[in-house]
Amino acid sequence: MRVAVINYDKCKPEKCGYVCANVCPVNRSGGDPAISIDDVTGKPRISETLCIGCGICVKKCPFGAITIVNLPEEVGTPVHQYGPNMFRIYGLPYPREGKVIGILGRNGTGKSTAIKILSGQIIPNFGEFQEEPTWDKVIERFKGTELQAYFQKIRDKGVRISYKPQEIEPIPKIFKGTVRELLTRVSEEKLEEAIKLFGLEKIIDRDISALSGGELQLVAMAAAYMKDADMYFFDEPTSYLDIYQRLKIAKIIRSVAERADVMTVEHDLAVLDYISDGVFIVYGKPGAYGIFSGYKGVREGINQFLDGVLKEENMKIRDEPIRFEVRPPGEWAGKTYLTYPSLEKQLGDFRMSAEPGEIREGEIIGILGRNGTGKTTFVRMLAGEIKPDNTELAHSLKISYKPQYINFGDTVVRDLFTGKDIDQELLRSELRRAFELDELWDSKASELSGGERQRVAIALTLARDADIYLLDEPSAFLDVDQRLSATKTIKRVIAAKKRAAFVVEHDIAMIDYLADRLIVFSGEPSVEGHATSPLSMEEGMNTFLKELGITFRRDPNTGRPRVNKPGSQKDQEQKKKGQYYYMGA
Repeated sequence: MRVAVINYDKCKPEKCGYVCANVCPVNRSGGDPAISIDDVTGKPRISETLCIGCGICVKKCPFGAITIVNLPEEVGTPVHQYGPNMFRIYGLPYPREGKVIGILGRNGTGKSTAIKILSGQIIPNFGEFQEEPTWDKVIERFKGTELQAYFQKIRDKGVRISYKPQEIEPIPKIFKGTVRELLTRVSEEKLEEAIKLFGLEKIIDRDISALSGGELQLVAMAAAYMKDADMYFFDEPTSYLDIYQRLKIAKIIRSVAERADVMTVEHDLAVLDYISDGVFIVYGKPGAYGIFSGYKGVREGINQFLDGVLKEENMKIRDEPIRFEVRPPGEWAGKTYLTYPSLEKQLGDFRMSAEPGEIREGEIIGILGRNGTGKTTFVRMLAGEIKPDNTELAHSLKISYKPQYINFGDTVVRDLFTGKDIDQELLRSELRRAFELDELWDSKASELSGGERQRVAIALTLARDADIYLLDEPSAFLDVDQRLSATKTIKRVIAAKKRAAFVVEHDIAMIDYLADRLIVFSGEPSVEGHATSPLSMEEGMNTFLKELGITFRRDPNTGRPRVNKPGSQKDQEQKKKGQYYYMGA
């Protein structure tokens, strides 16, 4: 069974002269063409029946627009396909009564499509995209399965749906007014409860257009929470949020499951683990197809995902298993790269202070703390973008800095990597593969998605010749696989170059995998922030998590950090010992 997908956003036949059709062996043989030209759009179309899967068109396409994949016949017909030579999904997750169901998988493999189907926004067509789909046909197709009764309720409007979309950026374009006005439209009765629960007191009368990404996420979650529904869908509920906010949102989602069914897409493994009772894993080729696994318990499902083998499906989805190392405190015999004094900075009504510290050769220091307590201000001072009020940071070190907010303008991606300070050998040997840059190489940076821009930005930062690397929130917009790949690559590059790095991050699993020591920020967001000197991982994590009242244990199989349920025996034991972050295996 063959899947042929063309990314028509990348396809530019006017520039290449239909090179795919010209090099196709089936076309050149003189019979019925495997690649034809659509009379209306002028774009190529691939016959999946006639295609022989040679891959020549994939290699020859100058814009990387073609994907051809052979699938086992056992996957059956797709549940939904967007059109000829377009993305399709196989199988669906399904809700379970009173449970929070997590969906785990790569960006571009159909997680959001599945949620749109289950929330009634898309009627699946089972690959018959030429015909008008109907719910009656959907119900017939799922006869005898868990989804039959569910789709009957969707058809008969017998289930109330609340849906928090993945993309929250369009909200200010759709709605004009204040936060209070927006939430009052949802439910005036639940307004005060939502304000208190989501911590919206300071922004409730602010205009929607003036909100930050994190504030907009909290408002979107509040709106979804306030709706009276039988089924709640939360698509990436924690993006833009700090660790404190993520765990707060996780608790709220758990509380929703006490009155309704819940399904969520989440890329932070610790949060997904904490939220979910069970998971569905989606695997496949991003942008081409996605296949949903069967239902798995949350611990077993995440561990199978990290192992790279789905046992029940007998499917290998990763070349190597991912393990989180339990490391003793690091000892560095190498030189100290940077020593900095105590730092102070006043920005408007906000004041930040940092204790003195140093970073050494081969070391990665993680930076943890709530949003609005000065993490980015601290990094920008180290980068030389802003000056401390109390001292001079005088050093001749070369700094490579990836900011929190990325803007490359209309520059073509390949042109970003042409400077004299770019390590072209590292770019060729590792970075292009690790960050999947080849598919983006000829694209304008302004046309990339948030995740694509992030991959380019991390790769560009690491490719530069520098002494100190500063990365501000490198996991933002990345899926789990991309986060793990980015983390491994950052560690390898810093070790190979014998340089040093500071990394601001909110994903606990990523910080655990990456950091040798930690700087912890505390204080009142937007008012005052204070940074510790670099602490050992154990001391730093205990300092941070004690303030949050959260404890972590380690999974015995993968070593990954797992949040203890509040009040559980393990939670109480660790708090009694002052062991908020368990470092042992």
